Amino acid sequence: MQDVVLTMRGICKQFPGTRALNQVDFTLRKGEVHALMGENGAGKSTLIKVLTGVYEKDGGTIRIEGVDGEAHIHSPQDAQRIGISTVYQEITLCPNLTVAENMFIGRTDSAVVQWKEMEKRTTELLRNLGIPARARQELSSCSLAVQQMVAIARAVDMQCKVLILDEPTSSLDDKEVEMLFMLMRDLKSRGVGIIFVTHFLEQVYEISDRITVLRNGELVGEYRIEELPQVELVAKMMGKNLDDLGTFEKTERGTDTQAETVYEVEQLSSSESRPFNFHIRRGEVNGFTGLLGSGRSESVRAIFGADRVTSGKARMNGKSVKITKPFEAMKAGIGYLPEDRKRDGIIADLSVRENIILALQVKKGFFHPMSRKEMEAFADEYIAALNIKTASKETPIGSLSGGNQQKVILARWLLTHPDYLILDEPTRGIDVGTKLEIQKLVLKLAEEEHMSITFISSEIEEMLRTCSRLIVMRDRKVVGELTGDELTQAHVMKTIAGGE
Repeated sequence: MQDVVLTMRGICKQFPGTRALNQVDFTLRKGEVHALMGENGAGKSTLIKVLTGVYEKDGGTIRIEGVDGEAHIHSPQDAQRIGISTVYQEITLCPNLTVAENMFIGRTDSAVVQWKEMEKRTTELLRNLGIPARARQELSSCSLAVQQMVAIARAVDMQCKVLILDEPTSSLDDKEVEMLFMLMRDLKSRGVGIIFVTHFLEQVYEISDRITVLRNGELVGEYRIEELPQVELVAKMMGKNLDDLGTFEKTERGTDTQAETVYEVEQLSSSESRPFNFHIRRGEVNGFTGLLGSGRSESVRAIFGADRVTSGKARMNGKSVKITKPFEAMKAGIGYLPEDRKRDGIIADLSVRENIILALQVKKGFFHPMSRKEMEAFADEYIAALNIKTASKETPIGSLSGGNQQKVILARWLLTHPDYLILDEPTRGIDVGTKLEIQKLVLKLAEEEHMSITFISSEIEEMLRTCSRLIVMRDRKVVGELTGDELTQAHVMKTIAGGE
């Protein structure tokens, strides 16, 4: 049996109104890559922050090899001192400094910097770990993968026993990922225990030895990689019983294959998404589905021009269109309700009225302002139509409930009368009654007003009730398309996992 380098037992963490971790156990052994898996809100980040001293735990114990008794970690500096290092998705080094300077920044006690010694040690470390960089090279001139590897080398040189890699491959291409994996395998051979946090299933099965699954702040289980097929991992992450997957209600609506195509793209890609093909017909509700990080939101952001478009051709109602920014999408007849309503949707200090008319005013142009009477009429119409609960149309939207904020953003886009409406997580964080209202509205818009709608939700049952065609994504690639009798929980999850 491998020597254990880290044990966490009964870890609890509570925030106001939320139990983030409840009696969670985690074990890491020397020389293993241990994947920490779970959907959004599962507790992965909280567990990592407890381990690294960003958060104080409310209960439980942490023990690490070489430290007598329980390890008391009150800060990231405490974690580093006892051999726990973290490399994040976003590079936290200084791009304007050299590789050697980044390697030793904050680590020299002497008032005089020993430049030659520092560069010599850096060169040796880079060579030993096979990192293609030079000690005097400015970090910004290195690729993202090499910058990640330099951050890892810094951690290794600080004698880390536990290395936490938090989404390290999210911005890397396939060749860069393989470079990183080579370094991880080398560190395994040196006895370093690696905690690997990622949403890429294929990468988990390529590099990991064990998987621990969290869901809703609780431990689902720890598994050896060969004992847990991908489809079972997906089921455990989502809290579904494989035996019961076919029993959920699914939509009876079908896609009218004779209807005209409203929008289509060929090999569309952005700074955040890989190339994909896509189309949607008049009056169709389709959806992108997949685990968090699969690329579903990145795909619709590319369609709307919310991320920098890097390639691809698009056609709207049969005509070629160029959409590289949201304004061009709006002009073409596309609306977009974003995933994060607080960051990208509402303007909290503005009134309900001002938030509703915002997109239409942008589309008209600010040199053609609407009259106050027009704005009030539009606001009254959509407050009534969507049953928005607000004291008045002049109430700041920030004081409304989450569900009513979502309805206001929906009203904003409906007011522009789009041909094609994208709804990314329109029901997240709202009550069941409002969820059903929005689902019914989506179907009504498609059936009665022949609007084309792309609907994204983390809840597969909701997607099945609402969509007549699902585009399945994994690791930022389209891996399947389901219609008709294929629209079941079992088919969706098996396609996400990559198996029949």
